[in-house]
Amino acid sequence: MELRYLYVGSSDTGRDVEAWLLAPGARLRWRFQHFGADVAAIDLGTRPTVLLADHRPTGSVLPIYAVDDLDDVIAALAERGWTVEAQGFGTPEGPAAVLRDPSGTEIALLRVDRPMAMEAAYASTDNTHAVR
Repeated sequence: MELRYLYVGSSDTGRDVEAWLLAPGARLRWRFQHFGADVAAIDLGTRPTVLLADHRPTGSVLPIYAVDDLDDVIAALAERGWTVEAQGFGTPEGPAAVLRDPSGTEIALLRVDRPMAMEAAYASTDNTHAVR
């Protein structure tokens, strides 16, 4: 498992993008407004990338771990007392799941099939959802 993203809830993605870009070496990887959501990726120079999202609860942080075999990791954690909260949903990079440990802490697992999907979409001049 590799910590790939921190999915951070925001009440104002634009304002928070500007704040995060003040961090030394920070850069905007991409930002999209689509399906009623405003989501931006901030690269701080090393993993994890921060995903600011106005559809997540403000102040929440959901760690997203990349795994090679999503089904095997879900099964292994479920056997050890984790609860599968959501499974079988897709992301631009690949399939994902959300699990909760016995104390109630949530994590997401992601199988990365398309590692540069969002960057490619952001680079496309035809993408009307990209915020530049």
